[in-house]
Amino acid sequence: MENSSNSDENYDVGYQPSPCSTDPNDQSTMSGDSFVYCRTYSSTSVFSEPVDDHHSCCSEASPSCSSHWSTRRSGGVVPQKQALLTRLVTKQCKNSNADDHQKLDDLESLDLELEMMKERFAKLLLGEDMSGSGKGVCTAITISNSITNLYATVFGQNLRLEPLNPEKKALWKREMDCLLSVCDYIVEFTPKSHNLRNGAAVEIMESRQRSDIYINLPALRKLDAMLIEILDSFQDREFWYAEQGSISANSTRMGSFRRVVLRNDEKWWVPVPCVPSSGLTEKARKHLRHKRECANQIHKAAMSINNSVLSEMEIPDSYMASLPKSGRASIGDPIYRYMYTTEKFSPEYLLDCLNIASEHEALELADRVEASMYTWRRKACMIHSKSSWNMVKDLMSDIDRSDKNHILAERAESLLFSLKQRYPELSQTSLDTCKIQYNRDVGQAILESYSRVLEGLAFNIVAWIEDVFFVDSTTRNQD
Repeated sequence: MENSSNSDENYDVGYQPSPCSTDPNDQSTMSGDSFVYCRTYSSTSVFSEPVDDHHSCCSEASPSCSSHWSTRRSGGVVPQKQALLTRLVTKQCKNSNADDHQKLDDLESLDLELEMMKERFAKLLLGEDMSGSGKGVCTAITISNSITNLYATVFGQNLRLEPLNPEKKALWKREMDCLLSVCDYIVEFTPKSHNLRNGAAVEIMESRQRSDIYINLPALRKLDAMLIEILDSFQDREFWYAEQGSISANSTRMGSFRRVVLRNDEKWWVPVPCVPSSGLTEKARKHLRHKRECANQIHKAAMSINNSVLSEMEIPDSYMASLPKSGRASIGDPIYRYMYTTEKFSPEYLLDCLNIASEHEALELADRVEASMYTWRRKACMIHSKSSWNMVKDLMSDIDRSDKNHILAERAESLLFSLKQRYPELSQTSLDTCKIQYNRDVGQAILESYSRVLEGLAFNIVAWIEDVFFVDSTTRNQD
């Protein structure tokens, strides 16, 4: 079915496949640029140069074969048998040469992988500072950048519901296994009772994987495998894609079953899904609904792990120093009055009244609400003489629950949670960005970046399925 859909796809007027999204040989490594959150791309090919097996075989086999059969002809070999034996010997020569070339390609591939490992190891040690002057970033940020850039390399141009390219799938698995192997050596010591030969019981310290990694890393690996499985399930599908830039509003042909529904949005680079003129079958719609639900659950799980890891990261002193003196001035008078005067606070009702029109407005509101929340928490702890934020967190349980600042901080936290739930595609807040930038814990950096990229992939899959449903619904309504 995929072949037929591809042929029909090429049958449309003006449709040209996008070279950046259909290149099967695009296998790139991680970028060396030190960016904390942006996804960079690189294009270093790891394939060896093609070898012309037929040419090499003929040039090597022909002298021996010709001399051999010239002597046989003098013995009176039947011409038909002679031709048959000539073809058999030539085939054996070709197979032998093909095996030699395969071994050579394997050796070249191993050499390239070894060079990639050396490069990655050097970047981790140098902190992405190739001058070697010691001005590079810490190891935690380097690994976080590596996971982010690897995700962009493998999934950055995969904007369709289709199986991942085998080369990119192997690249993702190989490099993630290498980056995640660091977690095998992040351990903690726990006391354990040990009995000696004389019967005396002593307490010894036993090492085991750190608890947050032991709990979250296997879960993230499982979510990763489930997302790859969802993409693989669209091997045989009833819909196909057309590039947005290569189609026009009147791109349907007379006699063609293609129908393209154009979208009026800003994502002009995303391929447009196309369905048959009669729409999708009930079996296809059921399959899409099931995969959408799975991807949605994966998105929630990855987002929960990411929020949990971020909440455990220390708040940098630079962020605490930049907080406003008044939470009311940060959040604004209208929102403050509703949060302070209302008895039963409803964050959903407040968000409905705000009429947020864009993602930029939502992110700006999230930053202001979060800053106000920590300002009120700090004021609630002002009665204590301890200034360290870690100590302030320990003292939060001792604060009077009826305190005005504590009530406002709790309501700001619920408002921030509802805002992130309503806009799941929201970018990271200023506090989250600051935490990742100043984080020095390698384990937390791995868990945060891994859960973040899986959260983004799950969200994209849900969005792509919604696009197919939109086109299918529009097509059936037109009929």
